[in-house]
Amino acid sequence: MIGFALFLDHDEPTRQGHGEAATRASVESALHATDDLDAGEITVSTLGSYVILEGFVRRHGDVERAVAIAESVVGRGYVHSRLLRR
Repeated sequence: MIGFALFLDHDEPTRQGHGEAATRASVESALHATDDLDAGEITVSTLGSYVILEGFVRRHGDVERAVAIAESVVGRGYVHSRLLRR
């Protein structure tokens, strides 16, 4: 996480003008609204303009799917995944 934090610009506003809580809620809603992804064990947090996905997924390809969904909300390159497949 330390290496990741070095790239953050703490003065940069959250993507698309949302507050961090609204961004987190938007990503969580998008993850849970998707029929082909079990997001029950995914935790969403924010750090500046970045969204961090943590937790567990069950199927092959779900990590990439969760990242793609989150990026559809906040933009490509603004999602850091710490998801593991069980």
